[in-house]
Amino acid sequence: MALFGRRRRRSSTADEPRPGSRQAQEATLEHMREFVSTRVGVEAYIEPVTNVTQTTVVLIATTGEWTRRRVPDSETARSVARELSIPVYDVQLTGYPQRMRDWNARQRAARRPARP
Repeated sequence: MALFGRRRRRSSTADEPRPGSRQAQEATLEHMREFVSTRVGVEAYIEPVTNVTQTTVVLIATTGEWTRRRVPDSETARSVARELSIPVYDVQLTGYPQRMRDWNARQRAARRPARP
């Protein structure tokens, strides 16, 4: 009896986007467009590839609210930022803006239960 002999079959539909598929790329672009159009002063920060994740781009608004999405490479991230007409930075060179850390701290505080 093989240890990994049984494979589970995954049910999928034709409409379900696969990672890297054209549908997934369009969904990512649409999410970024929506984020930029509904927030003020959005900037893009490119995060480098690691052993665990591929290259990602973080969009950060002036309020500190942010969203992160995977991209194939840094050139794609720069091209998307140009398309969206927003500034783009390399997070390894600039770091994350303080407003992002402040927003994260406010979100954590809001989730904590009130102490008696």
